[in-house]
Amino acid sequence: MSFLGRCCGRSSPQVNVFAKRSFKSLKFPGESLDDITSPALVHGIHVFHCPDEVGIVAKLSECIASKGGNILNADIFVPEKENVFYSRSEFVFDPAKWPRVQMDEDFSKLSKTFNAMKSVVRVPSRDPKYKIAVFASKQDHCLADLLHGWQDKRLPVDITAVISNHDRGPNTHVMRFLERHGIPYHFLDSNKEDKNEGDILNLVEGTDFLVLARYMQILSRNFLQSYGKDIINIHHGLLPSFKGGNPSKQAFDAGVKLIGATTHFVTEELDEGPIIEQMVERVSHRDNLRSFVQKSENLEKQCLAKAIKSYCELRVLPYEKNKTVVF
Repeated sequence: MSFLGRCCGRSSPQVNVFAKRSFKSLKFPGESLDDITSPALVHGIHVFHCPDEVGIVAKLSECIASKGGNILNADIFVPEKENVFYSRSEFVFDPAKWPRVQMDEDFSKLSKTFNAMKSVVRVPSRDPKYKIAVFASKQDHCLADLLHGWQDKRLPVDITAVISNHDRGPNTHVMRFLERHGIPYHFLDSNKEDKNEGDILNLVEGTDFLVLARYMQILSRNFLQSYGKDIINIHHGLLPSFKGGNPSKQAFDAGVKLIGATTHFVTEELDEGPIIEQMVERVSHRDNLRSFVQKSENLEKQCLAKAIKSYCELRVLPYEKNKTVVF
């Protein structure tokens, strides 16, 4: 089905929704939203996942335009030979003309019209930030990076707690940071017989999703089902794969030339969840073990932070059984 078909449906005048827009409404690379919108306008995001049919784009744009809103950019994906439609739209609107409650109702009507599997709208400057709990074991690099990303407002989240199976000393960098910012730290010792998952579930109640920042414990099927929300994990992607203790040294000793990191959703199958983000970097004979490990840890930090940011910006949608669409 052509893009024009999705725009027009049976009534071709609807294509004017796009044709009548001025160039001032378009967002160009390097241009911030503040440069192209007036102070009265607010930025919104909408994602849509539904069976494909004629007229979806036209109805989406009509919903926004009819309330005085304006689409800044839109990403659309329709898999070849599959009857499914994905979209992510960024738009600006005047909240005095389009109240938040009414916006939810309008998009909900669209969702019912097209039998959507997913329809989410978010207004980043006005909606509450996502509440997350961060899990970590002994390694600090991913945890520390997330804490500083939260402090610098590079990550649109509120960290409600840090949970660990490692007892950090009171004078460590991480503990001083948490104490200074009032973020509780929960040490829950775990072993094969008792992983304290009941206590963990109580600690993460009210969170929107969880982040495993090098948490070296396996979450059980019962925990995943009881929590019922998304969990994001980061792990190394040393190529070829090295399992067991000290994988960085294993890879270094094997003389690999490419290392990486993978961020994915947690499922019952260990490290087999849908992938959100991956990053790679070359290494060479000039690297020693220290520089090798440092490059690997830097990739993990960057990969995890980017995945969290993409998730909060509604860029990640489920695709098929074990894939994602990332706009």
